Amino acid sequence: MVQTIDLPALERRFDDVPTLAGTPRTVEQLSGGLTNVNLKVSTPDGVYVARCFRGEAGLLGIDREAEHLNTRAAAAAGVAAKVLDFRPDLGMLVIEYIGGVTYDNSSFAKEGVIARVAEAVRTLHAGPRFVNDFDMFERQRGYLDVVRSNGFVLPDGYEDHAERFQQVRAALAVRDEGTVPCNNDLLAGNFVDDGRKLWLIDYEYSGNNDACFELGNISTECDLSPDQLEELVTSYYGRRLRNKIARARLQALVSQYGWSLWGAIQAATSPLDFDFMGWCLERYEKAVQGFTSEQFPALLDEVRRVD
Repeated sequence: MVQTIDLPALERRFDDVPTLAGTPRTVEQLSGGLTNVNLKVSTPDGVYVARCFRGEAGLLGIDREAEHLNTRAAAAAGVAAKVLDFRPDLGMLVIEYIGGVTYDNSSFAKEGVIARVAEAVRTLHAGPRFVNDFDMFERQRGYLDVVRSNGFVLPDGYEDHAERFQQVRAALAVRDEGTVPCNNDLLAGNFVDDGRKLWLIDYEYSGNNDACFELGNISTECDLSPDQLEELVTSYYGRRLRNKIARARLQALVSQYGWSLWGAIQAATSPLDFDFMGWCLERYEKAVQGFTSEQFPALLDEVRRVD
């Protein structure tokens, strides 16, 4: 998705950023980004990406300072682009440009891709701690407060599933192994393959979290099949663990139920020509299918067990 922007106005900001101020300078808008405009900036000294902030960061729970510091930590782990400048006064984060192939959902069907994804995610999770925590149960509650207090449209029957959502929370707490630094938003477009290495980009929603939330969220955002999710979890842990597979599947429901409200907020507030309500309902309907599935009680049981 390429957004309509006032490119000259954005480019004028670059003269105040030493890294981008070089001339001659060429600027190219990159696809993707619903709360950023991403611009590829080429100067005689190098090629960079200027992430120019937009959207209702406060309503969506985006912390730009945490995004900046966590991107630095992920770069230190070896999976994110190096941060070159952070200018909150200009609404901009400047990072190195990573050339390569950006994944789409079909990429995960290619041989070896899921194993490489697991390796990259494991590398991030083993890296420096992030400066903040991310808990979708808490975030969902915050998003729900935003929707209610502003009179935004809530999917029909949304709150009918609140009890099962809390059942998942209780089940996950039984064998909670703590948190690791997670991206929390690894849709296919946030994987970049340079031919040697797989990079993870975009740390707007990053924070220390349950590793299985990351895996379950990938399955939702990249539309993985149950078999592909099992392969991802097995590759990540190095062996097949039934309780971890159950944990990732339950965390996928947590992701779907929580992020659907992100879509509801965006549908009410974003000026972009994008079907945010359709995005919201797609995730909500997946969550409903999971909560009402005959397998749901078995997952709650299995995630509590020692494998």
